Parts: sequence; structure tokens; C-alpha cells
Amino acid sequence: MPSNRLLRPAAGLLSASTKRVKPTRCGRLYEAARQAHTSSQSLGISAIPRPTLRTSSRLPTITSLSARTIFIQTATTPNQDALKFLPNHQVLPPGFPTTFIEYMNPRSTIAPPYPSPLAAQLMSIDGVTSVFYGQDFITVTKSPDANWIHIKPEVFSLITETITAGHEIVTLSKKEGGDEGQEASEDTLSYDENDSEVVGMIKELLETRIRPAIQDDGGDIEFRGFEDGYVKLKLRGACRTCDSSTVTLKNGIEGMLMHYVSNSRNYTRWVVRMFGF
Repeated sequence: MPSNRLLRPAAGLLSASTKRVKPTRCGRLYEAARQAHTSSQSLGISAIPRPTLRTSSRLPTITSLSARTIFIQTATTPNQDALKFLPNHQVLPPGFPTTFIEYMNPRSTIAPPYPSPLAAQLMSIDGVTSVFYGQDFITVTKSPDANWIHIKPEVFSLITETITAGHEIVTLSKKEGGDEGQEASEDTLSYDENDSEVVGMIKELLETRIRPAIQDDGGDIEFRGFEDGYVKLKLRGACRTCDSSTVTLKNGIEGMLMHYVSNSRNYTRWVVRMFGF
């Protein structure tokens, strides 16, 4: 049975519904923005231009800066009043005539022939009694009543400032009479053509077996002579003021002399004398 409903075209329905739709909020905002833009143009006000990125065919020049890097390690020694500092930097200059320098008082740090501004600063720290330079380490000795908690930060700071600034740790100057210089001399363990066979063997033993162990402990050793089975030695650095390590080292050297030298010579007893403390 035919329907009495009047069918409207789809286009007509769409247009009629569209007319009844009220403007949305977004439409009102857009209209307000458009009117503001029109008003600004009529008043001669122009919008602020957007920033643009300038392109250039030339790349910026990067200047390379060379910087000194330093890493300081510390090592304990048998002497509780001596501490070994190891910067990743050579302490004694290349070709230096001796294997160590020892500063026993503030005056010696500025006296010829090997004055050291760094040693002078270290000696000015309250509680420091001596400064010892090895090839690649620095040993600082303090008084028994001083505390490392107060001394170590200052030592770290002074060593770091000296090396990073490129300053010389040791300088060379001409020695004049009457100056109270450093405790340093030519290497007493080096070869000398005037040495006897026994002295040559003693020096070789000290150089190859004794000195490396003493340097590991923050010190060094000097050969002062040999006569009738008596070997005269002098300790430096951390070992100089350590009585317990001195006795142990003395017995060890005597045992080595008995083992390595007595087999080829007619000495049945060796006596090592440590002196100069």
C-alpha cells in the first residue's frame, strides 16, 4: 500500500539541517581573531616577524686548547709519618745527575744547586718536616703529632697547581760557598772503574735487589763505603726515620751479601752499618 509520507531530496535535507546549526565556540574564536587582524592592518600595526635561521656556508672555527691532566695516587710506607705521592708526571728532570733530592728544612728549598718552589710550599705546611723527590714520586714526612687529615688536601692542591700550570718542580742554579743546600749527590751506586771487585758486586746487589724495594717504600739508599766486611749505607726518604724498617732492611742486606757475595769471596761475616739519621 503506497505511503502518504512526503519524501524530500537528500540535498534539501542537508541544506535545511545546516541552516539550523549554530556557530560553535571555535567559530567565534576564529571570527574574533580575524576581526582583530583586520583592525590592526587598518591602524598600520604589523605583526612581529618570526625569527629565521640564518644559514652560512662557513662552519665556525673550533680552537683546540691543550690542557694538562694529572692524576695523583698515594701509597703508604712502613713509616706512618711518611706518605708517598705519585703524580702521572716526571718529578726530576731528564738527565738529572742523581736519583733523588731531599729537603730537610725550609732554607734548603731555595738554596742552590737544586731549589724547588714546590718543596718550599710543601715545607710551609704546618707539620711537614721534610720533602723527598724520587724520579716519579714525592714523599712527604710529617711530625709525629701532626695529622694527615689536615696535611693531605694541601699537598694534593700544591702538586696539582704546580703541574697543571707547567711550572718546573726542580730548577738548577749555581752553588756558592756557605749555602745550605739539599741532601743530594751523584748516584753512589753507579759504576766506577776504580772500584774493587767486591765493591762492584755490592753495588750491583744494592742497585738490582735493594734499591727498587726501598724506592717502592718512598725512599732511596746511598753507598758510603766498604772496609773489612763492614758495608756503610745511608737511607733516605721515608726509610730514613723509620727504626723498624731500618733493622729489617739491615738484616735483609746482610743475608743477601752472605748469599750472593760470600760464595765468591772469603768473607764469612757481613756487617751493614746504617748511619746519618
